[in-house]
Amino acid sequence: MSNLPEPVRVVQLPDGTYTYADQLPAVPATAAAPQVVHQHIHQAPPDRTVQRIALGSGIGAGTVAAGVYFGPLLVGALTAIAANLALLAFLAAVLAWGVVSVVKSVGGPDGKAAAKTLSKARRSRKGK
Repeated sequence: MSNLPEPVRVVQLPDGTYTYADQLPAVPATAAAPQVVHQHIHQAPPDRTVQRIALGSGIGAGTVAAGVYFGPLLVGALTAIAANLALLAFLAAVLAWGVVSVVKSVGGPDGKAAAKTLSKARRSRKGK
């Protein structure tokens, strides 16, 4: 008889349901205080050159904040404008080359003579 397993006890939980005693959740002996989680967010430090210059000359904190905030926005806007202008200049050069090519091919001898005259005029200006 000693090789028989122990009988499993059934217990009633506070909410009225029944469960086996060996399936009860482990209850900590004392209620511990909530743990404080320290979260560190790593990012690159901001460039403080503008702040140092502004604070050294006695400018207020609002001006420093505006410089720090609007500085990168200004750089981004100027970069976008420069990219647009470069694209437009490239487009204008391609269109001008296309027009010159079409005029040379369609114009016949008159177009070729006009192109030759223009190239001579350009060369004479460079020499002066």
